[in-house]
Amino acid sequence: MARKPTPWYIATPADGIIELSRVAGTPVNLAASVGQVVDHPRPCTALWFDESPFSYFRMVKRVGEALEDTGIWPITWPVRLWSVQPLGETGNRSPRYYPYRLLSHQIRVLEEVDAHRALGPCGRDVLDVVQQEIPERAAGWAADWDADPEGMRQREWDWAQCGGPTCGSGQWAHSLAVAVSHARRESAAQTWSEHLARRAVDQALAGTDASMMAYCYAYSRATGCAVAAQHQARFEPYVLDALRGIGLDSPAPAAA
Repeated sequence: MARKPTPWYIATPADGIIELSRVAGTPVNLAASVGQVVDHPRPCTALWFDESPFSYFRMVKRVGEALEDTGIWPITWPVRLWSVQPLGETGNRSPRYYPYRLLSHQIRVLEEVDAHRALGPCGRDVLDVVQQEIPERAAGWAADWDADPEGMRQREWDWAQCGGPTCGSGQWAHSLAVAVSHARRESAAQTWSEHLARRAVDQALAGTDASMMAYCYAYSRATGCAVAAQHQARFEPYVLDALRGIGLDSPAPAAA
């Protein structure tokens, strides 16, 4: 039985075209090339350094980093994720720091895979938070802030620095999530999740009179919820509740 090739991954926008190839004026459409060998349209001669905006195919073997260095901007959803096999000579400009990345001038496009995997093993849950929870809650977060800016500023500071009796501090929990994402090779997944969460806030608050600080507060709550969804199978409630800001939505304590 033939050994199945080790999958490597490339992410593209929804049309299946590698974004960097589009920018370079030599668009490569992976959606039209499934099962085929694709040669780079304009390979670099100095291996492996950029001579143009698109000098080689860039791929990763850790799917949580597939959204890194894609050229896709602004960050949006949906994207598409492709399993590919590098062919011919391959390289890596920094094997020590990026052992999960590979460069080549020829690939075979194996298949399209579920794009949510690029957001981590709980990618479907991250998308549920971004597409369902944040749009439903963003206006409430902003309204809470604008109804009592000084009180909410103090409560947010207490949460970020000190946490509560049943959860750690928000800053500590976020730092822990960043460290785990790096160790698991899901840094790009977390970065995209946070960007998608902020974008969902922008869309939910468009046309409202929410203040800039209310936006910032909603951003912090939204990104915390998205990151908690990414790591929900790894962390205990003590960390997840800190990321989600449990307690910030409860009524403020009455003044003595």
